[in-house]
Amino acid sequence: MTAAQKKNQVDVEAATAAADAARDVRNEVIEQAEKSKAAVSKLEKTKSAATNAAKAKWHDFSVDVWITPFNSIEFGFWKKDRNRGKSRQFTTDMDVFAEIIENGERTGVLGYRKELWNDASGMEKRLVFKLFSETLNWRASMDLMLGRSIQQTLGARGIAVTTFSINTSNDDYVIYLERSANKWPLLPEYFSFFIMDGGEPKFYRFRRDVINLGGDYSLVDQLGETVGHLDGAVLTIGGKWRGSVRGDHADPRVLMVMKLFAGMIVFNGEAQRHVKTLSREIRAGRLTPDLQRQEADLYMNPRRVR
Repeated sequence: MTAAQKKNQVDVEAATAAADAARDVRNEVIEQAEKSKAAVSKLEKTKSAATNAAKAKWHDFSVDVWITPFNSIEFGFWKKDRNRGKSRQFTTDMDVFAEIIENGERTGVLGYRKELWNDASGMEKRLVFKLFSETLNWRASMDLMLGRSIQQTLGARGIAVTTFSINTSNDDYVIYLERSANKWPLLPEYFSFFIMDGGEPKFYRFRRDVINLGGDYSLVDQLGETVGHLDGAVLTIGGKWRGSVRGDHADPRVLMVMKLFAGMIVFNGEAQRHVKTLSREIRAGRLTPDLQRQEADLYMNPRRVR
């Protein structure tokens, strides 16, 4: 065998070895890719199953409005003084008017500042709700923002646009609940809000049902899916709402907003008339706007120099 033939033979063997090695490496890469794909597919199936399980599970509660002050929270000697001692949020004019029932047990109560709403007038008349636990620990507050409401009502040319600010415990963000100005006679009204979830906003809206006898509203997410509902009972004197939220949307803040909103439905018509009257009086020059300090503080610039 000549030197050229030996060289050709060596080149062929080297090429064959390289091809075999490349084929082995290729097979290993394909095998690893298939394993990774199978792992990703399994993870996606697990996530999908968890999401489907969350969607299938619903969180239920009810808001039952009392018709008398004779309840275990307020009735009794020195009861209000003891309640104020439990929470600074329980003011002297706080009137508890509804209870929250979950799994057959009372888990919270709703109250509003009675003197501020019933006894005041003009710009001093404000609607303030508070959500407490069963042991009267403060959970959330909901304030009717007269300044923002009047601004929006004037901008909507007289259509009442009520705006509420909601502060929830252990949350860095204020939630704003607002009635939509896009409201035509005899058509459902809408309220909208959003929460911050891991730096990402999640948008919701309450849509009043077309067939509505007891104050029924559906909770709709940003994708247009119905993820909750408030069903108002018809044959009640004070009012009762059965609420439900789909499991994947049962964020504690969403639940608090729904509970406060159910309590607000009792005052919804009166609140709209109040805002509409104020905006009309201001527009006619018969009323000088003057915001109360508690509300004005909520508009303050958090970046101001102190």
